[in-house]
Amino acid sequence: MGIFSRMADVFKANVNDALDKAENPEKMIKQMVIEMEESVNKSTLAVAQSVSNAKSLEKKINKAKRSIEDWNDKAKQAIAAGRDDLAKAALEKRSLIQKNLNDLEPLYNSAKQTADHLRTQLEKIKNKLDEARNRQNTLIARARSAEAQKQISQSISGVGSDAFSKFDKLEQKVETMESEAEVHAELAGDDTSLEDEFKALGSGSDADAALLKMKAEMGLLGDGK
Repeated sequence: MGIFSRMADVFKANVNDALDKAENPEKMIKQMVIEMEESVNKSTLAVAQSVSNAKSLEKKINKAKRSIEDWNDKAKQAIAAGRDDLAKAALEKRSLIQKNLNDLEPLYNSAKQTADHLRTQLEKIKNKLDEARNRQNTLIARARSAEAQKQISQSISGVGSDAFSKFDKLEQKVETMESEAEVHAELAGDDTSLEDEFKALGSGSDADAALLKMKAEMGLLGDGK
């Protein structure tokens, strides 16, 4: 019926609105259950009114049937008393009530069908509400677990990426420092070799002079010196 269709549309709209706004899942679940409870309560009132209307029509029908029987008895009583005028009046009264009864019966049948259908639909929705209540804690626990996992994953992803980036930069800096140290070492090594060669050259010259001097003193150089 219309009331349950509207209730479902409102519920779906609230769910979609909550999802679009990315609200806290736990809060959203609790709020939806509250809204379902409110909708069920409103629907219960509507069903109660429908049932009340059907019962009211039923009472009118039963009253009309009793009145018809009453006026029928009165007509017979008037006939037995020789009062055809009263009998005729009673039958006319019975006829009016019968017409009213004929109008009431289809209204009652329709109202009863509507009330029965609404009660069936209401029972289904109540069962859905009970199911939602039973699943509420499970959904909240799952939502909390998913949120925790999401936060941990984001934390690990963010910190890890930043740490590796810094580590790479640090490694590059160390490599640069190592390269610079090697260059300085090579330059320092070349200077040392060059100085050693000059020292060796100087040392060689002194030794030759000393050797010649010693040979002269020993008279080994001869006249051609």
